[in-house]
Amino acid sequence: MEYSNGNQLIMRLSKLVQQNKGLSGELKILQGKYESLQLKHEEYEEIISKYSEFKEVKAVLSGDKTTAVKFNMATVLFADIHGFSSILPASSSEMLIDQLDQMHLQFDKIINKYPIEKIKTIGDSYMAAGGIPEKNITNPVEVVLAAFEMLNLVRDMSNADQPAWSIRLAVHTGPVSATLNGKSKVTYDIKGDTVNIASRMESSGIDGKLLISVFTYELIKEFFECEYFGKLPVKYKGNLDIYSVDSLQPELSVDGLGVTTNLLFHTRFALIQFHDIQERILDMLEKHLSPQLFYHNLKHTVDVVTEVELIGWAEGVSDDEILLLKTAALFHDVGHITAYDNHEYHGTVIAREILPEYRYTEEQIENICNIIMSTKLPPAPNNLLEQIICDADLDYLGRIDFIPVSNTLYEELHQQNKIGSLNDWNKLQLKFISGHQYFTNTARNLREVKKQQQIERIRLLITE
Repeated sequence: MEYSNGNQLIMRLSKLVQQNKGLSGELKILQGKYESLQLKHEEYEEIISKYSEFKEVKAVLSGDKTTAVKFNMATVLFADIHGFSSILPASSSEMLIDQLDQMHLQFDKIINKYPIEKIKTIGDSYMAAGGIPEKNITNPVEVVLAAFEMLNLVRDMSNADQPAWSIRLAVHTGPVSATLNGKSKVTYDIKGDTVNIASRMESSGIDGKLLISVFTYELIKEFFECEYFGKLPVKYKGNLDIYSVDSLQPELSVDGLGVTTNLLFHTRFALIQFHDIQERILDMLEKHLSPQLFYHNLKHTVDVVTEVELIGWAEGVSDDEILLLKTAALFHDVGHITAYDNHEYHGTVIAREILPEYRYTEEQIENICNIIMSTKLPPAPNNLLEQIICDADLDYLGRIDFIPVSNTLYEELHQQNKIGSLNDWNKLQLKFISGHQYFTNTARNLREVKKQQQIERIRLLITE
């Protein structure tokens, strides 16, 4: 009996041990899943933390009713539609309200074409702002474009079959404080001197005129024909110079009529917008490039962007070609974030993902990717733009700081186990430079003589 009880006890203990092992295995699996989820959560948090505005939106959605965000450069638009004084007695109030609603819907469509946030409508007044919630350098131009479209829309709607609607518009650029409201959907309210000044400009304006402040004028004058309008007294700030926007610059408009933007307009706009893209990509490189990239680092990318512009202008390329060159230079080494080998291809993948957000056409993106791929060693460019970036990418070969720059490349390759001793590297460099040639006349004139001097310097460093 005791023996039987002992066996039962042993069997129960054995069963408990097996169950415990099973639970332990399940616990390890759960722990692994938890750690994996935790890593993903940290990755998402890192992405979100790149943009301070997203933090504020997150705070609103998590339960806070409101939170304030400061934007140092926003462009505020006020529009006031009216025309009731000229409406025929037979016109019904329902018809007027319907027409006003239709105008507001059309305004919404115009605003949605640009990175502009509609703030609110009150009666016949319409308010919007550019540069929020996403900061950008181009918001003054985009808001004036939208305002100009609104003005033309109201003009077109005022004909013999409809009431003579009119509109006053005012635009001012400056800092604002934006309050985020809501939980399921975030909306914005903005406050500050910039808002107050824009509102006063609109109320002091003239029907059929788009007025802008001198601050906005300085940021958009190369795109639009403007005329000095007068001064607006501003409390505690003195008199503010005001301009009216009459049309697009003729050379930037279709058929020179000053109404519809042409290809040259979009090229010049994109060259300004490039600063926003550059800030984004350099921030990406700073955060995600390996610290062991001693040569292919942030400085190298900035150098190549600068150099392609210098060589490009000297070679007489057009504005749209300068845009292609600078964009390709910005992305040509970003692929190092993904992998060291074949980084040129990985750079084109990232470019194809990002550039459509900035309204680059498929043709532009294809050309940019071809220019990026031309930097793959050994260089074999097929056209002038590819020649320019290849020369810019290897500009250091003919610079006075060649040796220290060359040593950073050696350290990088040595860390990647792609080169042995420094002496081996110098031999490889000597062979490469001796067979290298610059492709453009500009690079040959600037760098070829010094490159020959570098060859002699390397010879002296080599030990047999």
